[in-house]
Amino acid sequence: MLTGLLGFFSTDMAIDLGTANTLVYLKGRGIVLNEPSVVVLKEVKGRREVLAVGDEAKLMLGRTPDDIHAIRPLRNGVIADFDVAEEMIKHFIRKVHNRRGLAAPQIIVCVPSGSTVVDRRAIHQSCASAGARRVYLVEEPMAAAIGAGLPVTEPTGSLIVDIGGGTTEVAVLALGGVVYARSVLVGGDKMDESIATYIRQHHKVAIGEASAERVKKEIGTAAVPKDGEGKMLTVRGRDLINGVPKELILSEVQIAEALTEPIGQIVGAVKTALENIAPELAADIVDKGIMLTGGGALLGNLHLVLRQATGLPVFTAEDPLSCVALGTGRCLEDLHSLKSVLVKSY
Repeated sequence: MLTGLLGFFSTDMAIDLGTANTLVYLKGRGIVLNEPSVVVLKEVKGRREVLAVGDEAKLMLGRTPDDIHAIRPLRNGVIADFDVAEEMIKHFIRKVHNRRGLAAPQIIVCVPSGSTVVDRRAIHQSCASAGARRVYLVEEPMAAAIGAGLPVTEPTGSLIVDIGGGTTEVAVLALGGVVYARSVLVGGDKMDESIATYIRQHHKVAIGEASAERVKKEIGTAAVPKDGEGKMLTVRGRDLINGVPKELILSEVQIAEALTEPIGQIVGAVKTALENIAPELAADIVDKGIMLTGGGALLGNLHLVLRQATGLPVFTAEDPLSCVALGTGRCLEDLHSLKSVLVKSY
């Protein structure tokens, strides 16, 4: 009876704590917050004070004076700075949990399949310190598969490729569990880095993190366009030889060349998964194909490259950016029947 009353008076939530963005799903309402996982800190007498979090903080990346730092507390899908991550989680929880003075929320958080016990305990403790009544964890590929509508609790295999900001999770799921999982340190951030490195090496121009991300979103592609050039984009940066601002024009074929290494690592991880699963599961995947989720799934022609490399049908989820949050939210909404997909809490 008391548990039911606590559930009624609290605002239970599911959190997709991503390297690039954090999404919060409120029970009965859906996704109510989607902001960058960025925190801006100022050094004051040896202490760090939080100046901004989320959207406001991301605008400050690369534009701060020496005593102010815009940082990402999560790297490669796990917490790199415990204290800052805790402040960020508290900020987002307060932002969506308006009914102060009532019961603390119950929270489900997704974690990378390759995260360690220490990583998971850190995430659990951050949420508990931020005011959670109870914390559950769910593995990221499982949440992504649920969000994409795959039948994860049935006796049939499903292959999910979730390309996030810091990592790519490749997993085979069946009967409510993860049969095979591999996490590689390649995602949207690595793609941005590869683009910036390519421009620096081939054009002697330095561009910022935000500019590299814009290039990826607007003309990013995993395969060379049929016309050998594709769309064009004007980019501005700093000339490394003369030290002055410079403008240059990039083509899709150049970006395809820049992304060769990260795309090759994603394809390699998928092929390794297919080589390491049981024949029965392989047969299921031949019928159902590969499901792409995460922001990286939006990269142009990625599905074609994977189809060519594996010979399997490749599909992109209807809402790849929100799949993990939607799947974690569904676990929250239907906790009784999906509790088996959750991992050990701490």
